[in-house]
Amino acid sequence: MTESITHTLDDITAWLFEHIVQPAMYQLGLMDWAEDAVDWIEFGLFGIFSIIVVYVVCRPLEAWWPVEPVTDRRAIRTDILYTLLTRLGLLPLIAFVLLNSLSAWWEGTVADSGFVPPTLENLIPGLREMPVLAFALYVVILDFGEYWRHRFQHSFRWWWALHSIHHAQRQMTFWTDDRNHILDEIIGALWFGAIALLIGVPPGQFPLLVLISRLAESLSHANVKLSFGRVGERLIVSPRFHRAHHGVLSAAEHGKNYAVLFPVWDWIFGTADFRRDVFPRTGDPEGPEALATGGWVRQQFVGLKRMAGAIAGRSGN
Repeated sequence: MTESITHTLDDITAWLFEHIVQPAMYQLGLMDWAEDAVDWIEFGLFGIFSIIVVYVVCRPLEAWWPVEPVTDRRAIRTDILYTLLTRLGLLPLIAFVLLNSLSAWWEGTVADSGFVPPTLENLIPGLREMPVLAFALYVVILDFGEYWRHRFQHSFRWWWALHSIHHAQRQMTFWTDDRNHILDEIIGALWFGAIALLIGVPPGQFPLLVLISRLAESLSHANVKLSFGRVGERLIVSPRFHRAHHGVLSAAEHGKNYAVLFPVWDWIFGTADFRRDVFPRTGDPEGPEALATGGWVRQQFVGLKRMAGAIAGRSGN
């Protein structure tokens, strides 16, 4: 599956570059950036592909069995803007440049020092012959890292000041997954990418890991009254499980259900709420109104201002 996705993206990228981007770059005298342009086209195409996959899976579910009726379409349109900017706009460019720089630095450091990174395949040589098992272990380890990143977002006041933008949404849908402060998104991209580098995730498998993570998170935010049952709720994060995390009584340090994909982390560390009949109202009652109803620019500014206040030790909204 990974190879099929990669080949398709490569073919579309090559056509777009040859027929549209390259002629324009030649006319503008920008051919020194040709290789970077190819990478950027492929990165953008993957963003489009991930949005399509998420929409096809989540939108029918929301139409089928919503938790609540849609009463604030403006708030949802703001979340759609977040998604487009996150996956197709400025943020992917920033993350792409940072992660490429991090990868180049890491490879250069390893080459110069002769140090062999403790990747999974180095620690467990047999995984080289079992690519499916290796991929499954990558998913588990990355998900464990995401659980702790999410807990830290709720534990540190400066980080919560950013993350509270995500929790301020009262009209939660699958678009809400990308409703984050740009600094929070950059930290998350670096966190996820650094762990992937450390455990030796092959470059060809990284896009599929990102796609799985995005699909799981979008589904968990969907406005759908869906639980996976007594057993399923303990295996995979459901919309019910994650909605309890977004409930008005679960903000900041009071949070439950931090897991992204596997609820086992919440069970192990005592942060799980498995009550299957709970579909609470969402939002952050202690946050400023601008984070709930303001536009993208306003929310970004307020989040940054609150983070600066938290770092300076000031209280209040």
